[in-house]
Amino acid sequence: MSNWHQIDAIQVAQNLGTIDFYGLSQEEVNRRLAQFGVNELAERPGKTSWQILWEQFTATTVLVLIVAAVISGILGDYKDTIAILAIVVFNALLGFNQEYRAGMAFAALKKLAVPTVRVCRQGHWEQIIARKLVPGDLILLEAGDLVPADCRLLESINLRVQESAFTGESESVEKNSLPVEGADLALGDRHNMVYMGTVITSGRGRAVVTETGMNTELGKIAHAMQTVEQESTPLQRRLDQLGRKLAIASLGLVAIILVLGWLRGETINVLILTAVSLAVAVIPEGLPAVVTIALAIGSRRMLKRHALIRKLPAVETLGSVTTICSDKTGTLTQNRMTVVVLDVADQHIDLPANPQQPIPLQPALDLLLTAVTLCNNAMLSSRDAVDTANSFGDPTEIALLVAATHFGMQKAQREQEFPRIAELPFDSDRKCMTTIHESRNPDLWGLANYPYIAFTKGAFTILIELCHEVWVNGQIQLLDATWRERIETAHHQLAATGTRVLVVACRLLERLPETIAAAEIEQNLIFIGIVGMIDPIRPEARMAVQTCQQAGIRPVMITGDHPLTAKHIAEELGISNGQVLTGQQLNQLTLSELESRVESVSVYARVSPQQKLKIIEALQDRGHIVSMTGDGVNDAPALKKADIGVAMGITGTDVAKEAADMVLLDDNFATIVAAVEEGRVIYDNIRKFLKYSMTGNASSVWIMLLAPLLAMPLPLLPLQILWINLLADGLLALALSVEPAERNTMQRPPYRPNENIFGRGVGRDIIWVGLLMGVVFLLLGYKYWSTAQASWQTMVFVTLAFSRMSLALGMRSNNLDSLFNIGLGSNKPILGAVALTFILQLAVVYIPWLRSLFQTQPLSTRDLVVSLAISTVGFWAIELEKWVIRRWNKNRRGQ
Repeated sequence: MSNWHQIDAIQVAQNLGTIDFYGLSQEEVNRRLAQFGVNELAERPGKTSWQILWEQFTATTVLVLIVAAVISGILGDYKDTIAILAIVVFNALLGFNQEYRAGMAFAALKKLAVPTVRVCRQGHWEQIIARKLVPGDLILLEAGDLVPADCRLLESINLRVQESAFTGESESVEKNSLPVEGADLALGDRHNMVYMGTVITSGRGRAVVTETGMNTELGKIAHAMQTVEQESTPLQRRLDQLGRKLAIASLGLVAIILVLGWLRGETINVLILTAVSLAVAVIPEGLPAVVTIALAIGSRRMLKRHALIRKLPAVETLGSVTTICSDKTGTLTQNRMTVVVLDVADQHIDLPANPQQPIPLQPALDLLLTAVTLCNNAMLSSRDAVDTANSFGDPTEIALLVAATHFGMQKAQREQEFPRIAELPFDSDRKCMTTIHESRNPDLWGLANYPYIAFTKGAFTILIELCHEVWVNGQIQLLDATWRERIETAHHQLAATGTRVLVVACRLLERLPETIAAAEIEQNLIFIGIVGMIDPIRPEARMAVQTCQQAGIRPVMITGDHPLTAKHIAEELGISNGQVLTGQQLNQLTLSELESRVESVSVYARVSPQQKLKIIEALQDRGHIVSMTGDGVNDAPALKKADIGVAMGITGTDVAKEAADMVLLDDNFATIVAAVEEGRVIYDNIRKFLKYSMTGNASSVWIMLLAPLLAMPLPLLPLQILWINLLADGLLALALSVEPAERNTMQRPPYRPNENIFGRGVGRDIIWVGLLMGVVFLLLGYKYWSTAQASWQTMVFVTLAFSRMSLALGMRSNNLDSLFNIGLGSNKPILGAVALTFILQLAVVYIPWLRSLFQTQPLSTRDLVVSLAISTVGFWAIELEKWVIRRWNKNRRGQ
């Protein structure tokens, strides 16, 4: 196999010219970006501003208003026609503004979800977003990566690619690197080509980008495809069903109003407009806007807390999560592995976490450190040898390189003495990795008879069974029972304290086998030593676990680490109850047997990605709503199966991110808990709006239905009903959608996914508070009407409008908290909405041309004060209900 560093010039394609293995300069990158464009697929344009505006006018409730305006015009009431159309236009502009802004917010969030790629630029390897790739760039590819562009391979080590998107074949395809001499560069030669959108399933490689963006094979397919329309979320579908039911109910109300009004002798035009207006008032048409805004604002708030929502329905589901299954490494811990112990057969060395001075290299450690340096795919930053933040690779491998660096060992120097000629990459089944090297320094350990050496590192339980000899101070001895007991004791002591243990072994080879396979190489190994590493617990993880438990959410830790390590970390976090289930035990359990144990087991160790699926199925069969974290290629099925799939943003593969509903930008367990809290807040606010809107609507309906029983004319005119609806479902409703979290948001069990949206007192309050308000306001109007005061209808209209302001304030809490405990300042938008609503309502009473339009009478100061006082009856009813329930609960707890 050719060393790609030694290739000086290959014509890959006519538009590339000679490959520059130093990497492109920034000037050349800019030139090629201008020539070829950014590396992204052109998407079907979203809805235009005109399309969004048109949809506002074709909504069901708006069409009803337009019909009302047309009927009013036919009947000759042009004043009402103009007023209703003005309300339609205002409502459409409000909806347009909210949807347009939400679309812009989602577009900004989407830009953050682009994959990254490791590229060589001007002699340095760096990580950039994939859209900035240009033809001619040199990139690294590893298992789990999505191929970011069409590329020709220059180096391929056991590289296999899943190309089902193009071929339809589920089996991955083996890829070979580009030959130096006589290379067939025809476009039809696919054996050394990888294509944008395919998945690296195993191995690694280096490649040169040949095509980007719409010029790729995937781009050609995308050009011919139509994007699928975005589906509405489950909550929106439930609310749409609610809207349809309310629409049917409103038809019944229309019939009743028409009959009662006809019996009272009302004119047909007033009756029709009133019936239509009341039908519109019954439907909370602001609901879709509130849902959209709540989800958009929630997504933005989650982003500020380092959680990127990739699929909007996840926002809703988060509020119902009952179980969070989390990886340990990097999520519950800091993912900053540090080597603290080196244990060779005859010596135990404890290392300081951050040595200030280089540590002298002892001869007994030379082979061990060489092995972990060479059997390693990580690369330390060229700027700072121990700068792990700017290094590439697995955190464990970075820690091993850093440890070797502390002893003065450099990877580049060792690679010159022992160049790598083959590799068996790590996989979750073998739980180890092997590299084979040519020995150009045979006198180093007295291995002159062995021109090749294989280094293997991996899990203790696997490798210790493959070792038959032990390296002791430069000599090879039989790994007898005494040595085995000593090694196992050292391992158990380390694992019991939460230390991660890697076994390092080697095999001396006189010649290379014909087939480089695990079965051939990974046998009859020589035990070299143990490396002990720690990954400290995240300080915030312990508090996040406690928050979960208070919120009725059970945290479950799933890890590939040793059971002793897993148990120790879980106990420190407060997760473990002493029970640990291993992957081996999982294989022996049927799904039904596992279901009987999942409620009591909170720690799973030595679990493969495939076994995560089994755990999820068992939890879901028990009725749990499951969130599952993952970072690898093999985690993708589990992430899709989970109700909420959560990918790691830092260590996660592109495949895992694509399969996930949410990406943790900081790989932090506490971020999942924060996202769950935001999900609960969003659902709570939607319930608050529904309760508020329908309670107010119910009061209007009761007024219109009961007035004929008192022999009164219609208390409200059609335009007045529409005006109240506009104020209530507009400014005040939107202000409720941004209500902050309540104090007990994470101190109560989650909502059941099938729970009725009118449950927990919502339906009860809509009925009795709406009836109380309707009766009181109607009696107020009756008193003024019976004394022949001209302002009686205005009093009903103004009082009903003012009641929506106090009602919104009273319903800011879904629990038993009084407004006086919450405080007025915790939601400043609602204070602004109340103030603006109050001013607008005064305007329709005291400004002459608006007074003429809405047919109102100016109220005296006394009447205005009376109206304001009576309008708060709904607020005080809600506060009284909360007080009674609080007292009842307090007395029950005292018994």
